[in-house]
Parts: sequence; C-alpha cells; structure tokens
Amino acid sequence: MSVEFRVDRWSRRALFGALAVAGLLTAAGCESSEDGHTPTFVIVGATVVDGSGAEGREMNVRVRGDRIADIGTFEPARGEDVIEADGLVLAPGFIDTHSHHDNGLGEMPDALAAVSQGITTIVAGQDGGSPFPLAEFYEELETSPVAINVAAYVGHNTVRAMVMGDDYRRPATEAEVEEMVALLQQELQAGALGLSTGLEYDPGIYSETPEVMTLARVTAGVGGRYISHMRSEDRAFFEALDELLAIGRETGMPVQIGHMKLAMKSLWGRADEVIAILDEARAEGIDVTADVYPYEFWQSTMTVLFPDREFTRGAAQFALDELAPADGMLIAAFEPDPSYVGMTLAEIAEARGRPAADVYLELIAEVEAIDGRESVIARSMATEDIATLLAWPHTNVSSDGGLAGRHPRGFGAFTRVLGRHVRERGDLTLEEAVRKMTSLAADHMGIVERGTIESGNFADLVLFDATTVLDLATPETPNEPSRGIEGVWVNGVRVYAPEGTTGAMPGRVLRGSNR
Repeated sequence: MSVEFRVDRWSRRALFGALAVAGLLTAAGCESSEDGHTPTFVIVGATVVDGSGAEGREMNVRVRGDRIADIGTFEPARGEDVIEADGLVLAPGFIDTHSHHDNGLGEMPDALAAVSQGITTIVAGQDGGSPFPLAEFYEELETSPVAINVAAYVGHNTVRAMVMGDDYRRPATEAEVEEMVALLQQELQAGALGLSTGLEYDPGIYSETPEVMTLARVTAGVGGRYISHMRSEDRAFFEALDELLAIGRETGMPVQIGHMKLAMKSLWGRADEVIAILDEARAEGIDVTADVYPYEFWQSTMTVLFPDREFTRGAAQFALDELAPADGMLIAAFEPDPSYVGMTLAEIAEARGRPAADVYLELIAEVEAIDGRESVIARSMATEDIATLLAWPHTNVSSDGGLAGRHPRGFGAFTRVLGRHVRERGDLTLEEAVRKMTSLAADHMGIVERGTIESGNFADLVLFDATTVLDLATPETPNEPSRGIEGVWVNGVRVYAPEGTTGAMPGRVLRGSNR
C-alpha cells in the first residue's frame, strides 16, 4: 500500500526531479574518450549470476561504453581498467517494478536509497498515480539526468482526477470515461508502459469495473500492460483478484498484481490457495504475474482501512482487530501534531486515556479538519505467506519504497530478500532470487536489453557479497543503507561504491513502445 493520490497536492517538479530521456526499445549512443575510442573496463574474478536462473560461474565481464561487450575467461587487454571482484557476485542491475523512488529525484538525483540496494531501474506511476503530462515531464527533464533509469505507467487515478475534479465520489459518466480515454491515449503515446490502477484509493475507489475495463482495452490495443494495487488486499481480496483476472481475460494483455499480499489475519495461511487460483488462470491463458516486497508491514493512509469511507466505531474496531493492531500501527506523518511521528496508535491512545478505536477515529477527524497530511506504517502480513507468494515462479521482487520515507523498504527491500529469504531462511536460491530481481522483472515490464548479463545488453550491473549482504533499515532508522553492496553501474557508469554514491548521473528514462 502506498500514499493516497491527491491531485491538489501533486507537484511534478518537486516530486519527480530531473531525468534524461532515452527510448526503451532503442539504444542511446555512448560518448567516446578524447582519443576517439570508446572507454572499456573489465570486472575480473566475479561469480557471475547472469539473471537467467542459471548457476553462477566465475567469469570476467568487459564493459564497453554503455554495453556489455564480452563475458568469459578472457584476459584484460593491456591498459584496460580492471576491477578485481575476488569472488563477489556480479548480477544484472535490479529492476524495481513497483517503486516510488521517483518522488524527490530532483533533490536527491543520486538515488542513494535505490542504488545502495542494487536497484538500477525503477518503474514509477504506481497505485494509479503518475506525473502528468508525461511528454512535458520528459521534455522538461531530459537535460538533467539522475543516477538510475526510470520507466513509468500512466495512472488511472491521475486521469480520473483530471476529468472529474472534486466530484469523483461516484461512477463516471460515458462522456467522462471518453475524456479519460483521450488522456490515456495521450500518455501511452508519450511512452507510458501501460495503465496503473490504485483501486483502494481516492478517486479510483469510486470507479466501477466497466470504467477500468474500457481503459484497459484501450491500453491493450496499443500493446500496453496493466498493473494494479487491487481494490482490496484484505476483506474482499478474492473479489478484487477476480476483477484483475477478468481484465486479463477480456483484454488479453499482461496483468500484474502490485505488491501482492494477504493483509488480514483471517487470510493468513491461504497463500497456497491464492497461488492455485493464479496457476489456474495462467493455464486458462491469462498472463497474470505479481510483485512482492519482503515486509510484514505496509505504509499508507489511516483511511485506507475503511473501504466504504464510513468512519464508524465498528469499522475502526474491525480494522484494529483484523487488519492492523494498535501496537503495530506506527505514525509516519501527522500534520496536526508532528510529535506523534514514531509513536504507535496504542501509545497515543494510552497518552489520551481513550480506547484505541476511538483515538483512531479522532486522529482521522483531526487531519481531515485541516486537510492535512498523514501516513501510517502498519503490521498486517505473515512471514510464511510472504515467502510462499515470493516463491511463485511468476512473482518478481519490488520495493514500493521511496528515497527518504519512513518505511525501510525504500532502502532495504532487495537486500532483505538476498540476506533473509536467501541466506538465512533458504526460501530461494541465490540464482532464483536474482532472476526475480532482474530478467523476470524486465519481462513483466516489457523492458528489453536489460535484466541479464549477456553481450550487447546495457551494462546495468551490481556487485555484492552474498555472504554478508543484508538490509539494515528499520522503522526506527528507515534510511540506513544496506550492507554488502560493493558496486553498482548504470549504463556502464559506476554510481555506487563502498564509500557511497559517486555523483555520476547516467540514468535514462525508458519509454514504452506504445507510439
């Protein structure tokens, strides 16, 4: 779950920063050195885990300009720059298919949160919210590159808000849907990967399935994709899943469940049932996939646990009993009283001398009275479910994280999988985990020439120590870089070293081919 989209607070320049534009399906040229030769370097003695799922092998990798040139047992040429890997793992750069690291890139163009966990490409425009218009966004920002590659979806909530304004608490009319279609087509032509929905958030929560289906058909008609924060991740999970599968069935396009989770106590232990449904859908011919982040707690608004937007005592108590306990709900932002940040709802209730359900409603009322900002981090998932969902062959890893947020996923999602789900728990092999972070993620997004270490691909690479790599970020210290990431290259340029970010800004925007 992620921050609720609010059109009146959308600041494209402040949130998204400056990015260089390049085509997703076309290779940008690389600069030559002063003597006219393209610069090269060789990483020697690495255990190459190439992203395909194949077993790692000790090999050398040569990078020429922005591309991988050679892989094998060759010797570096005289005068070539050499990086001694000494048995460290060399993998393709990680691709974050559900990211909010685009927010604030203008102020933090080195993208420390992303690159310090090995991410070289992020996919923005998630949960139904995207920068608008994309063409202007790209045009404005192409002169000021950042450290990472960026792709984006067009958000349903964004186009719905543009059309319906404040009058969105109802189904859209046919004329309004047609206006949304026109905006969607514009954004797809500008290079969006496809359509993103956030059906648990305003204003998309008030849409009906036919509205979404109409937009999905338009997207499918130009070869786009669909990714969704589904209508429910708790009470109505299976109904929401049916809706997503219906979109895949009717349109024939790939459909991805964003940050798939079972976020209700009564759902815990049913991950195998979910996988069975997904396998049956794939057998039917529906191209359904998913991404997962490896945490038992999410971050979103206090109101997201009220799907009917009816803030009653009974609904509040149900939320605390089934969805997020008071001692597991941590305040991440609260504009009426910033001193509450870092406290749990249980602690605030104790300080006020009132039952937690009552205080929950009071906090919502207080923030709405000033139309203020609020956010919570809440514990709702079970580790074993996460492991089961993550292990599904069609699940890739994502973060749902940001550059400077309160949730540790922004700094630690990928290294948490490597450290905890691979090394400590053994839920995945190293090779399978890397596949889920690289080639599988690229396939799910339609990104080409990235995601595997092979000759001719772009040189997005991460070098790490598989024996020590680990997330260090916590809810108390959410912006702590991970351990064990030794080097990160984007388009052949090093952006991260053990000392920190390098200051290089070789990232590119990756456009879809919906033009």
